[in-house]
Amino acid sequence: MSEVRSLFVLKRDGRRVPFDKDKIYQALVKAALAIGEMSPLLEQEIGQITDQVVAEIFSRFQTDVKIYEIQAIVEHELLENKAYQLADAYITYRKERDFARAQATDINFSIDKLIQKDQSVVNENANKDSNVFNTQRDLTAGIVGKSIGLKMLPQHVANAHQKGDIHYHDLDYSPYTPMTNCCLIDFEGMLRDGFKIGNADVESPKSIQTATAQISQIIANVASSQYGGCSADRIDETLAPYAAKNYEKYLKDAENWVLPDKREAYAKEKTIKDIYDAMQSLEYEINTLFTSNGQTPFTSLGFGLGESWLAREIQKAILNIRIKGLGAEERTAIFPKLIFTVKRGLNLEPDSPNYDIKQLAIACATKRMYPDMLSYDKIVELTGSFKVPMGCRSFLQGWKDENGVEVNSGRMNLGVVTVNLPRIAMESTGDKDKFWQLFAERMDILHDALVYRVERVKEATPANAPILYQYGAFGQRLNKDEAVDEVFKNRRATVSMGYIGLYEVASVFYGGDWETNPEAKEFTIDIIREMKRLAEEWSDRYGYHFSVYSTPSESLTDRFCRLDTEKFGIVENITDKEYYTNSFHYDVRKNPTPFEKLDFEKIYPEVGASGGFIHYCEYPVLQQNPKALEAVWDYAYDRVGYLGTNTPIDKCYACQFEGDFTPTERGFTCPNCGNHDPRTVDVVKRTCGYLGNPQARPMVNGRHKEISARVKHMNGSTIKTPGY
Repeated sequence: MSEVRSLFVLKRDGRRVPFDKDKIYQALVKAALAIGEMSPLLEQEIGQITDQVVAEIFSRFQTDVKIYEIQAIVEHELLENKAYQLADAYITYRKERDFARAQATDINFSIDKLIQKDQSVVNENANKDSNVFNTQRDLTAGIVGKSIGLKMLPQHVANAHQKGDIHYHDLDYSPYTPMTNCCLIDFEGMLRDGFKIGNADVESPKSIQTATAQISQIIANVASSQYGGCSADRIDETLAPYAAKNYEKYLKDAENWVLPDKREAYAKEKTIKDIYDAMQSLEYEINTLFTSNGQTPFTSLGFGLGESWLAREIQKAILNIRIKGLGAEERTAIFPKLIFTVKRGLNLEPDSPNYDIKQLAIACATKRMYPDMLSYDKIVELTGSFKVPMGCRSFLQGWKDENGVEVNSGRMNLGVVTVNLPRIAMESTGDKDKFWQLFAERMDILHDALVYRVERVKEATPANAPILYQYGAFGQRLNKDEAVDEVFKNRRATVSMGYIGLYEVASVFYGGDWETNPEAKEFTIDIIREMKRLAEEWSDRYGYHFSVYSTPSESLTDRFCRLDTEKFGIVENITDKEYYTNSFHYDVRKNPTPFEKLDFEKIYPEVGASGGFIHYCEYPVLQQNPKALEAVWDYAYDRVGYLGTNTPIDKCYACQFEGDFTPTERGFTCPNCGNHDPRTVDVVKRTCGYLGNPQARPMVNGRHKEISARVKHMNGSTIKTPGY
């Protein structure tokens, strides 16, 4: 064994890795399966040929052997053993792999797939309609960006991405362009100090209506200068000073027109109306925006902590507007995502001062799924300070500037790379030591990919995205000749170490029903602990906050599983489902109560995955039973930091049915009257943190059964729980 360990393989991508006899054996097994021939006799023959290959390699090479030299020896031994069909299948497999690698960087090949409306190209994002010109332009640019990006990446990183060992997210934008990912926009500073967009110098607003109009313009410009989601932290408290300007104006007007004892009531009533109108305009403006990449900006509004009467009115307006719905048909707004913060002593308990707003938030969630809930104390415990996530789930960690002042808004994420954990588990063939060895190798690749992300983003200049770097969205306002690294370094920015499929990993070693097995769960926890240890080590080394991120992805859950099915075949509880379970979520095929699900999942953000996480529970129709949802919210408060609600909110405008529509190959059908006309139904599903309307997207028509099934495993939601 010592001799085997002393030999290293020089890969095509330049890496030098320990020689592994099993990889030769598995390649021959796959070749045999490809020709439909696998028997105990053939398996024995493959084992003998593998031994011959290994013996020949060690007789010819002392320290290093190149991958093509190994392949040549394999082919020679196959022919020497007269295993002609197996040799043909092995050679064909290698050529197909080489061809696939070449196609990934072939722009013409990818453009042709777009023209032919290949689903793998046009269906990556459920909120981008591939029929409209600006989306088509973005998809075309993305194909070019991916092809060039793969050539720019370190060769071993590009190779690992193409094989499915890792996933380098957002290749259509990065690294071809040195864009950042998601952020918390510094709305407070921009509104207070003014900013510039295009040719306009915008001064501080004098009313809440102007403030919300400016916010929508900021969102549009920020979303066009990055590729991830953008969030507003504590929007109720940010806007309250501008609502106060309305109130002061009405008080002054009232001196001339209103009796003294009615002036305050008059000013308050007028201001409340202005607040409602301003927040309604903001919701409509966000939902009618189109950014340069052909979609509505992925926007989140955080609120719930404001205590003044103005902040309370802003909170109520946000919720009442969402409950009312968009337009004459009162459809569910897809954006912005609403995130309501619950805090002990403020709105959690029935005798707390803002408890009435919590009740309104719960009513809104039963009807529109949003708002999601943040637990104030738990977020502080998990991340070191309170803030809403950037985009749908990426959390900044607590950070103070050189003056000791806590800073959250104006900070950002530099990108995500996700490791395929189920593949490591299957490659280890039940050997824990081998699992950790392979895990270490993949984390080395993940490290190189993330460091490359950071270095590439640092190559931007303030002039590339003035709204971000020069005019306040990222907090600090840089001169055009300053380095953008000024807003990234010293752990001000995060970069995300993503992972997927903890359920499948444990299933490899302990079987598919491992959730009640303490040893199995501890194994999954150890994986997160080790990722956290590496994150801290890399953060100290480079000065950026490497964080462990529970990856959301509406396509990656399928991509990894598809690639691994090609590699390992159909494996029970792993690839047979045709998807991998997102992050740390409970197996969606089981039926825990919401309380059991939260108790099971709460440990993972606590031990390390605090750089990005969310928990979901799924319910039947809740509109007539808001107390059931409140019971889960209250139970969650001291256990998890971030909780989303999944409940049927589909609506038929023909018969007024509200509930869960039936997915068919034609579309989503009203179970009450059979209506499936997209013009007269409103179908809303949650797709990885955000809501989406699959019925309204022509690009996904004919795939509604698949989408309906994917919604559950993407979100890690439980199947509907009896009693709720």
